[in-house]
Amino acid sequence: MPTPVDQPLRGIRILDLTRLLPGPMATLQLADMGADVIKIEEPGAGDPARAMGPFPGELSQFFQVVNRGKQLVRLDLKNADQREQLLTMVETADVLVESFRPGVMARLGLGWEVLKARNPTLVVCAISGYGQAGPMALMAGHDVNYLASAGMLEQNAGSDGKPALANLQVADLLGGSQTAVQGILAALLAVKMGGPGRYVDVSMTHAVFANNVMPLVAVKNFGVPAQPGRDLLTGGVACYNVYRTSDARYVAVGALELKFWELFCATAGRPDWATQHWALGQVVGCDDALALIDAVAGYFSGLDLDAAMAHFEGVDCCVSAVLRMDEAMESALLKNPGLEVIRSPVSFLY
Repeated sequence: MPTPVDQPLRGIRILDLTRLLPGPMATLQLADMGADVIKIEEPGAGDPARAMGPFPGELSQFFQVVNRGKQLVRLDLKNADQREQLLTMVETADVLVESFRPGVMARLGLGWEVLKARNPTLVVCAISGYGQAGPMALMAGHDVNYLASAGMLEQNAGSDGKPALANLQVADLLGGSQTAVQGILAALLAVKMGGPGRYVDVSMTHAVFANNVMPLVAVKNFGVPAQPGRDLLTGGVACYNVYRTSDARYVAVGALELKFWELFCATAGRPDWATQHWALGQVVGCDDALALIDAVAGYFSGLDLDAAMAHFEGVDCCVSAVLRMDEAMESALLKNPGLEVIRSPVSFLY
């Protein structure tokens, strides 16, 4: 097995002025790559994530999960002396990440021009809902608002058309955290190649919109978005869907390619289903496709989850049990003995 190597961001220092989820998850990922992250909070209550838990008076699990491994420092940035302490830290930092509303850093005397003057090679990343400029820049919002504005929430719906709230914060984590990490790493590379510092403007709404590929494809193909719950990847075909078992659990079928669907049908004892597939001309979301979905649902409704998974054990046709989080944590794939926090999904090997 390859030998692990030193984390590639070792020696990079990051000042983290962010709160709640998007910024802290971004800097957590950078910390997992070896960066030294200093989280700066105001005196008193600090990051609101500290109190977001079921046990009043205790440091929340939410805060602990997204801020593990960071150095915690308290500074009142409205105080001139403490603001100067931050600026002194800026002089030896590589990155500063903030998630205030546009204009707040400048009003604090910590705008881009000030920071750049103290450290010309500094990378500053600002994470906001709608970007630093534009018609909605100063509006408040959260994950659900950014998803709604990006055209994503309307598509995340069942057959009744009502948008569902996924417990994965797509705008915060994809639009905010991942986009910030991407921008920061690109800017750091440019600096290390001899370029000046960079200002990275991350709009969570714009980032979700840019990644909203399948609805965009539908509009380009047909002039209108797909009906919610009726597109290729949202419930419009039998080969890519979720089915309820007799014990009120669920199975995910991802037999998107024809070869997987044919193997699924053979394993289920229904080779007659194999010719009903989008790759063979079945129209996504049509009456025939919906009827086949009902038929496959009937098949799984006669099996409990264990029986269904036993039936498909060892069959390479993309059938998975829909696990609860506690089950996923204990699975052979994801279990991480000795750690009570989610590990980094990235490893660096020779």
